[in-house]
Amino acid sequence: MIIVTTDFVPGKEIKEFKGLVRGSTVQSKHIGRDITSSFKTIVGGEIKAYTEMLDDARKKALERMTAEAESLGANAIIAMRLESSTVMGAASEIIAYGTAVTVE
Repeated sequence: MIIVTTDFVPGKEIKEFKGLVRGSTVQSKHIGRDITSSFKTIVGGEIKAYTEMLDDARKKALERMTAEAESLGANAIIAMRLESSTVMGAASEIIAYGTAVTVE
């Protein structure tokens, strides 16, 4: 599966538009991570536990989007975007979306 953020795939011709595809996941904070991370906010620096959690969430969202595109018979996704939002105080949604297409 080719995934690009542009509206075209360089060197390829779009043959068919399959439609919008998306994948998302909602991740919540772990109480143990929260306690450890609260100490990190005092001294500053990267909160690695959250970096890893959000990285895993992005991977899940991309995998789900790709699976949806494959189910439509697409071999590429153009104009792919990633967004995040807060669902509630302790949970965030990561969503990946784009346009599924076939290219040659």
